[in-house]
Amino acid sequence: MLGRKKNLLAVVIGSLSLVGIVGATPAVPLSSPVGYWKTIDDVSGKPKSIIKIWKSSSESLMGKVVRIFPKPGEDAEHKLCTACKGELHNQPVVGMVILSGLTPEEKQWTNGKILDPANGKVYDCNVRLTANGQKLQVRGYIGMPLFGRSQTWERVDLMSG
Repeated sequence: MLGRKKNLLAVVIGSLSLVGIVGATPAVPLSSPVGYWKTIDDVSGKPKSIIKIWKSSSESLMGKVVRIFPKPGEDAEHKLCTACKGELHNQPVVGMVILSGLTPEEKQWTNGKILDPANGKVYDCNVRLTANGQKLQVRGYIGMPLFGRSQTWERVDLMSG
């Protein structure tokens, strides 16, 4: 009888350990925007791009385009930023840093810049996580956040598919 109890206890402890391993938190906590995000077209509601966000050596957040979902007849792989100014003019959009300088402030990241490759304009930017870290509210504006536009980006896991 005592042997059965020990075996049962070993199974329970082993199961709890396995739950701890399987249910372990991801390498990047969901309280951080670091990771991959799918942008959605405001008009069509279809995916536009995948943005990779990472923490720079100065601890600010940066983001670059890692994939574009092409429109019919569009060569997304070779899409250039024809509207961009300066050194970004006619550079490939895939690989382009479009988000920079975001610093943590309470429950959001502020004082950043975001580039819209569609029109080549750079806007001030704030971001805030919602939906338990699965969505990112991105607010681009000129001057004051009140005078701007928001988008919701969706977290994606590029490792699972």
